[in-house]
Amino acid sequence: MKTAFLYAGQGAQTTGMGRDLYEKYPSFAAIYDAADRVKPGLKSIIFENKDDALTRTENTQPALVAFAIGVTMLLGEKHIYPDVTLGLSLGEYSALYGASAFSVESALKAVAFRGEAMRKAGEGGTWGMSAVLGLEAEKLEAVCRQAGCYPTNYNCPGQIVISGEKDKVDEAGELAKEAGARRVMPLHVSGPFHTPYMKSAGDALAEYLPGAEIKPLRCPVLFNATGDDGGVTPMTDQKDKIVDLLVRQVQNPVRLEKSLTSLLKAGYDNFIEIGPGKTLSGFVKKCAKPLGISDYTVKTINTVEDIESL
Repeated sequence: MKTAFLYAGQGAQTTGMGRDLYEKYPSFAAIYDAADRVKPGLKSIIFENKDDALTRTENTQPALVAFAIGVTMLLGEKHIYPDVTLGLSLGEYSALYGASAFSVESALKAVAFRGEAMRKAGEGGTWGMSAVLGLEAEKLEAVCRQAGCYPTNYNCPGQIVISGEKDKVDEAGELAKEAGARRVMPLHVSGPFHTPYMKSAGDALAEYLPGAEIKPLRCPVLFNATGDDGGVTPMTDQKDKIVDLLVRQVQNPVRLEKSLTSLLKAGYDNFIEIGPGKTLSGFVKKCAKPLGISDYTVKTINTVEDIESL
């Protein structure tokens, strides 16, 4: 059995996520408490979500990573460890924690910084994001060029997310339907993530991350910017490469389908999604189907019941 830990990205957050884990497991509670020290008030935002504060990028990012770290720690207490890790966008920071590159503190501080940098990069604009279903990548890329927006998440066969200025994303959605897209689903977003509009956030991360603690990987990580291991070798000091990949990630497309397909072809057959949610589990199934691969398991870990069922 070859195990991959998959970490959710922004959009997976839910009000009260992890409350049962917080009340049941002291080690999980310690992570939320640590996150609250890094970003004061975060715990109440997670549990209460007053004024929809949990959806704000600067809050969402440390909240989701705190949840992911806590669940990863609980899995470790059950002696369940990954052979490889992969995260969707923000989830890449959780994946780096899962591979022991980040400590708890360095991961939480990094994503708190990233969230603020991305919020600032999106200020003053009216942004849109849509999931386009059922259109080939080449056709959608041509549509985006015509409309002036960007393909930003290659999630799985038949699903690509586009981002940019809202009117241009809306135009691209209409053009995509004319080109044969089965459906276009507008998504709630606070910024043009994984586009060149995020260059200022990338520049900020390029200044911040070299000073962060980033240790050698315990296991391989597949990186969003390349869809593969990015040339980062486990158990060796590859900090400069990791920093470059994280800087590139925030302003370039996420190559998730490429990563999941490569894992399936390499014989990974035990996928554990650390959410909240089941989005990545769905992507695994959609990537496995055209490969004719069915001999694998997918588990999602969101609750006390999920932990105790292991």
